[in-house]
Amino acid sequence: MPTGIIVKEGYPFIGITFLVTFLVGYFVSVYVAIIPFILACFFTFFFRSPKRQIPEDPNVLVSPADGKVMDVSEVYEDTFLGTECKKVTIFLSVFDVHVNRAPMAGRITFRQYTCGGFLPAYKSSVGYENERHSIGIDNGRISILVTQIAGLLARRIVSWTDLDSNLEKGQLYGMIKFGSCTELFVPKNVTICVKKGDHVKGGETIVGRLNDE
Repeated sequence: MPTGIIVKEGYPFIGITFLVTFLVGYFVSVYVAIIPFILACFFTFFFRSPKRQIPEDPNVLVSPADGKVMDVSEVYEDTFLGTECKKVTIFLSVFDVHVNRAPMAGRITFRQYTCGGFLPAYKSSVGYENERHSIGIDNGRISILVTQIAGLLARRIVSWTDLDSNLEKGQLYGMIKFGSCTELFVPKNVTICVKKGDHVKGGETIVGRLNDE
């Protein structure tokens, strides 16, 4: 499980571009080396994993990702929950933190990877057509589904957990490389605390509150 401020998936990108920067600067020109240096800085920025203050209240769900809320709607979820539920769609630009976090504590009781295309992540159809990875989390009170969806530039969805793994709220469980979308499906008795247009932080922003009735 990642623990540093830079996730290990970024090391090859960062290391190679800094090496290219050195070689170009030494053998060609320090001015030309600015280009790979900027790229190396971007990779360092992209693969960051900042610490977050995780809310302790067991009745709240936190955002699974950084980004902009593109939609809050009611849908029928038939892959895991099998019922009418609420869905929060979050778009991640290449400038957002791209690690994903568990919205609540619980056990992964469902996991599904689906191959697909690479439409722009802001398109409404990406949840059905693009490469995606879904996990269902159950904590004994409710079950939720979180789906990582690849975007136009994304070519790999990374997962750091397995079926039957136990997650803490806000725990890192995966990431999507270079632009993506994350969908959160929750039961209808969860009050959604965000709206379209809001910018959320993974593991920190409260996106829902559980109602027992």
